[in-house]
Amino acid sequence: MSSVPSPGASEARARLLEGAARILDEQGPAALSARRLATEVGASTMAVYTHFGSMGAVVDAVATEGFRRLIARVDAVEQTDDPAADLLAAAAAYRENALENRHLYAVMFGAVSVRGLGGAGPDADVAYAAFRQLVAVVERAMDAGPLRRGDPKAVAAQWWSALHGYMMLELAGMDQVVRDPEHHVLWQLMGNLLRSLSD
Repeated sequence: MSSVPSPGASEARARLLEGAARILDEQGPAALSARRLATEVGASTMAVYTHFGSMGAVVDAVATEGFRRLIARVDAVEQTDDPAADLLAAAAAYRENALENRHLYAVMFGAVSVRGLGGAGPDADVAYAAFRQLVAVVERAMDAGPLRRGDPKAVAAQWWSALHGYMMLELAGMDQVVRDPEHHVLWQLMGNLLRSLSD
């Protein structure tokens, strides 16, 4: 007997996943429950457990979906003949995605607990794919010259750490320590880092 889910089962699972992400985006982690999710998509609570096994698995799947959205958003950034500008454009896309999916973003990185429902966390391969995507942008900037040659993974990790740190402050509303923090903190920070990594 095949273990491949039927098209109908895959569609139902996708609707539940999208419903869970929507609840998180619109109402926050405290609102997510099997009953609330079932109501959101017009299914039974049993359907939630049939397709995911547990609410912890739902949370893990939603976190994985968050990384897929992030990858798609950054992937949509068009390459130009200026790899350094592309690196900043990728950072802008990262920020836009986080702001549009703020509750989802917090769940992706374990910054909030969905009422203790979390399981094993997002799919490690998908989460790491988001990092590899950034490494590729950094490698291109190194190959083209704006960034001096070094370990692209280490540089990508520095870039991500700075960007993620700012986003956590912004999403928590704790970036309002200066006027216009996006320009006076975020882009100054990323620009300073870019210059420190450049020839």
